[in-house]
Amino acid sequence: MNTELAPRQWPMERSKQSLERGKESLVSDLKRLIDDADGLLKEVANSGIDEFSAVRTKVAARLGEVKSRFDDARIAVTQKAKGAADVTNQYVKENPWKVIAVAACAGLVTAFLYTRR
Repeated sequence: MNTELAPRQWPMERSKQSLERGKESLVSDLKRLIDDADGLLKEVANSGIDEFSAVRTKVAARLGEVKSRFDDARIAVTQKAKGAADVTNQYVKENPWKVIAVAACAGLVTAFLYTRR
């Protein structure tokens, strides 16, 4: 195995764990938002305008938080994808013949499988 790529994989593992925690947090926030919306519907059925307004404000605030977290997650995923693309680009520039060999092998395997059908 090429040892020069190993250090680059460690930050990617950490970022994967970070993304997992972020995903779990987003799911938790969405569940709370759904619970708040459910509470809003129950309050509307059993209450007056003042209570409805308070619950609606609470749900709107929670929705704003969740939207912000989704935006943060989108930005983080985009940055991770760009980082992976940069690492791949650097590897291709440093090892063009290896990449050509792998692509040629993949093409041969694909052609072999295609002609068997």
